[in-house]
Amino acid sequence: QVHLAESGGGLAQAGGSLSLSCVASGSISLINVMGWYRQGPGKDRELVATVTSGNKVEYGDSVKGRFTISRDSAKNTATLQMNSLKPEDTAVYYCNCKGKRRGSWSSYDSWGQGTQVTVSS
Repeated sequence: QVHLAESGGGLAQAGGSLSLSCVASGSISLINVMGWYRQGPGKDRELVATVTSGNKVEYGDSVKGRFTISRDSAKNTATLQMNSLKPEDTAVYYCNCKGKRRGSWSSYDSWGQGTQVTVSS
C-alpha cells in the first residue's frame, strides 16, 4: 500500500501564491515520478506538473512560467509552488506517484484524495 498525504491549498486572490505538498509513504522501494494533476469544475483531469527521479520536470501549458515543482527524494516529498494564480487555476489538485513497491518490486500508480484550490478574481 502506498499512501499520499497532501497539504496546502485553500483560497487565494488572483495574482497571489499558494503551495501544495505531497508526502508518499508505505511500501515504497522506488519513486519514478511524482506530480500534480488537477480537475476543475466540469473539466477533465489535466497535468499540472511532474518531476522524475532524475529531476526531469514537465509542466502543463497553462501553468508554465507560473508554477514550480520540486522534489525531496530523501523525504519522498513533492512540492508545488503556485505563483501568479488565476481564477482558472481553481480546481481540485491531486498528487500522483508512480514507482516500485518494496519487496515485490511490483509497480504502483497511486493518487491522493485531492485538495481544493480556489482563486478569486
